[in-house]
Amino acid sequence: MSNLLTNVTFHGQRLAQSLKQEGIINEDVLAAISATPRQIFIDEALEYKAYENTALPIGHGQTISQPYIVARMTQLLLAKGNINNVLEIGTGSGYQCAILAQLVDKVFTVERIKALQRQAKRRLRLIDLHNIAMKHGDGWQGWASKGPFDAIMVTAAASEVPIDLLQQLVDGGQLIIPIGEHTQTLMLITREGERFSQQKIETVKFVPLLAGDVS
Repeated sequence: MSNLLTNVTFHGQRLAQSLKQEGIINEDVLAAISATPRQIFIDEALEYKAYENTALPIGHGQTISQPYIVARMTQLLLAKGNINNVLEIGTGSGYQCAILAQLVDKVFTVERIKALQRQAKRRLRLIDLHNIAMKHGDGWQGWASKGPFDAIMVTAAASEVPIDLLQQLVDGGQLIIPIGEHTQTLMLITREGERFSQQKIETVKFVPLLAGDVS
């Protein structure tokens, strides 16, 4: 694996330490945050902000999520244990995908904007992550042919819970998703046979999860 990924940088360690102070306690998540060169996932002009705990624009009306939210969602996803395959909806810059790929066996990720998908693929190869499968498509539909999934993470806010995603969870699997438009709530939804329990996590702010034609 490349030195970019395996050498923990001073900036990565400092970011992980700040996240620990905000309640991120999973050491594997913190190690992945430390090891991942966030600067390669953003525009060169914004590299000086790479290790700030803030969301940043990546073009096409999209953003790279705040590191705290990336870590929080990943920690929630791993809390139940036995997570082998994960579906990510909204590849975006590829940063969240890079964190997940260091912690689970296989990540399947769907992105509706082709230009972002191409950029993310290049970045993930640069840091030598190869346990990732990518699809250009509508995230509301998921990726049924690769499921069912132990967990699904959605990195954009849906107006309602996508039914197709619920059906692509294994029994006991969990969906982490922001729900809402003007006010958004991060939800943790657990499949229990044909029933689904919901837990509200915290108020968040994401770009909207668009449906329909891809670009």
